[in-house]
Amino acid sequence: MLPWLLLGTADIPGGGQLRLMQRGGEFSIMLGGNELMNSRLSGSEEALATLVAARLGPGFTPRVLIGGLGMGFTLRAALTSFPAATIEVAELVPGVVAWARGPLAPVFGQCLDDPRVTVRQADVGLLIRSQASAYDAILLDVDNGPDAITQEGNSELYSAAGLNAARSALHPGGMLAVWSAAPSASFLKRLHRANFKVEEIQVRARGNGRGARHTIWLAKKPGVASSAPESGRPGVASP
Repeated sequence: MLPWLLLGTADIPGGGQLRLMQRGGEFSIMLGGNELMNSRLSGSEEALATLVAARLGPGFTPRVLIGGLGMGFTLRAALTSFPAATIEVAELVPGVVAWARGPLAPVFGQCLDDPRVTVRQADVGLLIRSQASAYDAILLDVDNGPDAITQEGNSELYSAAGLNAARSALHPGGMLAVWSAAPSASFLKRLHRANFKVEEIQVRARGNGRGARHTIWLAKKPGVASSAPESGRPGVASP
């Protein structure tokens, strides 16, 4: 078996360090002993976008926020699922963006050069809290989920205050989608208490329907989606 090779490290603002590993054509992003992402396991990250698009329906020119760049799986799926979208990606770690244009370029392809995409080196939680009724969809793939926090600062996203901020940042009828490595009964309760209509879906890690089961919560804000054709609103342009 081929050995894993260290391609680079990236410091996390506030503490911690990511490692980018390669074995043959396979890539892995590690934090300590935890694998955060693997280039062979993209199914559930892609579903984060495709499931939201299926529920919001066609005819949108939505503004979409993705929390976490990772290996670009959710971004590429969003570009396909929302062909007319404006998509912002918030990535806290500058090194991850550098990897996307460097050693991970074969994984990313041309998606970062798509004119619909803006990548912001920012804390997605701060970005959410700075907005009001700004997004049609917020897709969060941060850390390993609400009960598998490897960076303490990420817990705020999954708190009652974080969920209330996400709801405020969405248009009426907009949707918050959250990826997790495992289910969480307490997080599901917080979503309901934040006045979302919630679905909890189990998705396989691999696109072929195999691999570990991951959890995606689809949380819809009450109201009619403001980018829907019947609203008469032509869509929201990125600032």
